[in-house]
Amino acid sequence: MFQSATFKLTIWYAAIIVVISLLFSIIIYGLASNAIESKFDSYVEDASQFPYIVNQGPLEYLHTIQVKRAEASLIGALVITNLAIWGAGGIGSYYLARRTLRPIEQAHEAQSRFSSDASHELRTPLASMKLELEVALRDPNLKKEEMRELLKSNLEEVDKLSKLAHVLLQLSRLDHTAVKKSRVKLDDIVQTVVQRHDREGSRISVTPHIKPVYVLAHKESIEELVTILVDNALKYSDKDSPITISLKRANKRGVFSISNSGKGIEAKDLPHIFERFYRADSSRTGGSQSGYGLGLSLAKQIIEHHNGELSASSAPGALTTFIFSLPIFSLSKVKNK
Repeated sequence: MFQSATFKLTIWYAAIIVVISLLFSIIIYGLASNAIESKFDSYVEDASQFPYIVNQGPLEYLHTIQVKRAEASLIGALVITNLAIWGAGGIGSYYLARRTLRPIEQAHEAQSRFSSDASHELRTPLASMKLELEVALRDPNLKKEEMRELLKSNLEEVDKLSKLAHVLLQLSRLDHTAVKKSRVKLDDIVQTVVQRHDREGSRISVTPHIKPVYVLAHKESIEELVTILVDNALKYSDKDSPITISLKRANKRGVFSISNSGKGIEAKDLPHIFERFYRADSSRTGGSQSGYGLGLSLAKQIIEHHNGELSASSAPGALTTFIFSLPIFSLSKVKNK
């Protein structure tokens, strides 16, 4: 589809170049022909002023021949020039067509892949629920405890679907709406999220900056971002192992860093962890720890909407660290918006 559209767009671009070059050639030919004619006419007129030139016939004949030669030379030059322009224009038109359609093609591919992956993720829990319910309905001697276990299992699947729908909705909103930014105290958001995930304060330690870190951001989105990274660190770290968070200011940006120990991320997986529905192999995900592969994708999208940066560093058996930075809040930035 996009290949066909590329050729059609190339033809349109090339046609525009051809029409413009022909119009300019006609204008240039007309102006140059008039200039040549006027020049030779002036020569003949000047020659007629000399008394020893009696017969003007050879001069007029020479005038005609020279004009025709000049016009033929001009036409040849214009033809060669136009052929060169059309050749270069055709190549340039194809390049511009590809460049114009490439973002649309990438967006279409991403949307198709996203729809396919979402359908697959939705189908899996639904198929599991359907199978369990069908087995239960066929069992006339189903006990109360077995029914309770069945309902509990189905409720877990419903919770998974609810979480998936929630993340998909957030991704869709970030795709189509602009977030309203204001003065946000990053320290308070981090403390809120940490207390929610580690009420006893036994696993997560926070090293704050000397002064509070204020960033220009959308509070709810940044809270979601910190929640994703904290939840990710808890999910993929060794049980009871420490998780460290640090806050600082650097280069007019607020910087958040979270580190945890665990199995780590393979080098081949690291460049792809922020892609939607991407999940590493069993060394990183598996069993109860497996997710939908949307959390880090959502985190990346939140950062992009805030003109921030998000990066990760890890290796098998080594420390895994996620770092994001956001613009520091300043009155000048708010006034410029």
